[in-house]
Parts: sequence; structure tokens; C-alpha cells
Amino acid sequence: MKKLHKIITATTLAMSMASAAFASELIINSDQADPAPKAVFDSMVAQFKQENPDITVKYNLYDKEAYKTTLRNWLVTSPPDVVFWHAGNRMKTFVDRGLLEDVSDVWQANNMYEDFTSTIPAMTVNDKQWGVPFTYYQWGIYYRKDIFDKYDISEPKTWDEFLTASETLKQNNIAPIAIGTKYLWTAAGWFDYINLRVNGLDFHLDLMDGKVPYTDERVRNTFNTWRELIDKGYFLENHAGYSWQEAQPFLYRGEAAMYLIGNFITPNFPEELEGKMGFMQFPAIDPEIAMAEEAPIDTIHIPSKAKNKDNARKFLAFIARAENQTKMNEALLQIPTNNKSTVTDDVFLNKGIAMLNSASGTSQFYDRDTDPAMAQEGMKAFQEFMVHPDRLDRILKRLERTRARTFNK
Repeated sequence: MKKLHKIITATTLAMSMASAAFASELIINSDQADPAPKAVFDSMVAQFKQENPDITVKYNLYDKEAYKTTLRNWLVTSPPDVVFWHAGNRMKTFVDRGLLEDVSDVWQANNMYEDFTSTIPAMTVNDKQWGVPFTYYQWGIYYRKDIFDKYDISEPKTWDEFLTASETLKQNNIAPIAIGTKYLWTAAGWFDYINLRVNGLDFHLDLMDGKVPYTDERVRNTFNTWRELIDKGYFLENHAGYSWQEAQPFLYRGEAAMYLIGNFITPNFPEELEGKMGFMQFPAIDPEIAMAEEAPIDTIHIPSKAKNKDNARKFLAFIARAENQTKMNEALLQIPTNNKSTVTDDVFLNKGIAMLNSASGTSQFYDRDTDPAMAQEGMKAFQEFMVHPDRLDRILKRLERTRARTFNK
């Protein structure tokens, strides 16, 4: 009996020690691989380690495109304790499948309902919160002010002015619009903005929710408006061969003049272009349509199958702190989601905040707002359309088949 007692005691002790060792870990998987976010999150993880010396942190960094695919596998099989992701439908898809942890308790314990008022809707499903937002940012057109000045081009406020500016640039052997569509999401930015300006935010969100057929004439109008730029050759040639990063040098060398992108591009601007880069709102197309904007929110979450959820909750609370959000977004040149944080005094951020504050509403982004299956087919179709606009009829029919299959389950 004593021998059995010793065995049980030894086994219990071993399990307890293993559990203690297990509980001291935190595994974080991140897609923040571009230079500026990589540097700031290396710093944030180091600070978290310093504040929590009892926790062994493993921080894994992945390329953004590979991350999108592998995240789905991790969440289902053997996930880390914290994952970086996005708000909107991208988050909701995983919530609906039971793959993310309800972290409403983190919000309650850290006064987040008061500090994160603008992002509560984007983080809420079924009256619960499923992650912590750490940044959001404006989209718009970044352009070479010096080139505009050289050819006496003013910031276009309307579509006709935008077409006129683009023609002036093309006539002077400058590609009006830089873009790289090797990774398909950049083309989605053009679809989103033209659809927002042609049909308005409510229609756009209904389309994202699968409530409108892609064969609807209003969707066709969006593509036909987009085609005006394609047929006139205003986009960078061979854009399907470039990633969004690989298209940037054309802008920096003065071989292209404009780039529709998020504010995350600004830390990449070369020093020699100091004062030569500008930012403008995507122009109005229909003056009767209110001006809505894209403002994607980046987030962190705890997988429902995570092994170290207490430590993960500590990390989410750490990222939510106002001073930490200030530090992160100062480096990212983006906007903190904690309203007690300080926003960096930066020319692009100042313009972006003013634009967002006056917007009629915001959307996240095509592949964040719609169902993942729809987003995959939609973004492939957008790139195809930019290369082969004559295929519009078959593209719309294909998208409609995908919509019907995806949303009418």
C-alpha cells in the first residue's frame, strides 16, 4: 500500500511539475514580417518577456501570404496560444466555427469597453468579444507631389479630374497608377473603392454579405467604371508579375505617380523622397453617393484549442494598454485603437484621421468583409479582369455561381 502511495505521489508530482512548466509557456504566431512591424513587435515581445520573466515566450514570424493559408490549419489541429489576424468577417468566420476563444473577460478586466469604443462592433459576435485590436489605418492614394507639381496637376477630387490627371501623366511617359497584383488583394482595393463611390456603403456591405447577385447591373457599373482606367492603360504594365512591394520602386523612381494602398506603405518611403510624397482621398464618382472609406483593423486572438490561455490573456491585456498602443503605432505610422493612446504627429496620419472622421462610414476590405470562399474567387476575378477586361461577362457569371454556392448553403 505504501509503495502504491509513493507511485501515486510521484506521478502526481511529475504531472504537477509538467503542468507548471507547461503553464509558463506562451507561443505566438505572427504575420508582421515587413520591416517596420517586425521591428516593433520584436520590441513588444521583448518588453512582455521582461515584465513576465516566469513566462517562456516563443515568437514565430511568417510571411503574410503563407500565414493566411496555414492559420486555418493551425486553428483546427494544434494551434499556438496567440495568433495575429483581422477584424470583420475574417474573424467571424473562425468564431462561427468555434476556433477562437471568447475574451470578453479581458475586455471587462481592462476597461476596454470604454477605451476601444470605435472598434467594439468589429470585434463583437453574438454580444461577445473575440480578440483585441491593436491598429487601424486609412486607405487612399499616395502620390508624388513633385511630379504633380511638374505637370501642373492638382489633387483630383472627382472622377473626371482623376482621368484627366492620369492622361497627363501617361502623355509624359509616367505610369499613372502603380500596382502589383501578384498577390491578389491589391486589385480588391480598386474594386472596393470604385464600388463604394458608384453604389455606396450599404450596397457594398450587402454585396459582401451575399445579399446582391454579382450579375446585378450595379455591380457591372462598378466594373465598367474600373475599365475606363484599364482600357486607357493607366495601370502599371505587367502588374500581375509584381507583388505590392515590388511595384513600389516604380513610384519611388518617378516612373509611376500614384498608388492606392493602406498607410502601412509610408514607413517604406525612401529618405530622398522626404516632402515629395502626398496623400489624397479616393475621388468622388457619383456626387450623390456619400464618401465612405476603407479602414482595416488588425487584431490578435486566442485560439479555442490553445494550451496556455492564461498567459495568452496576459499578452492580450499587454497589447491593449494605451502606452503600448502608442509605441506600436508610432513605429507602424498607423492609428491606435485605444482612444487613450497618443497618435503620432505625422502628415499622412493627420490627413487619414481627418478623412476617417468625416467619412459616412467604413468598410474593412474585400477579403475581410466577405466570406473567405467568396473572397478567394473574387480576388482572382479582379486580377483576371485587370488583365482581360473583355472577359467581364463570364467573370460576373462565375462570381455569381460562387456567391450562390457560398451564401445559400
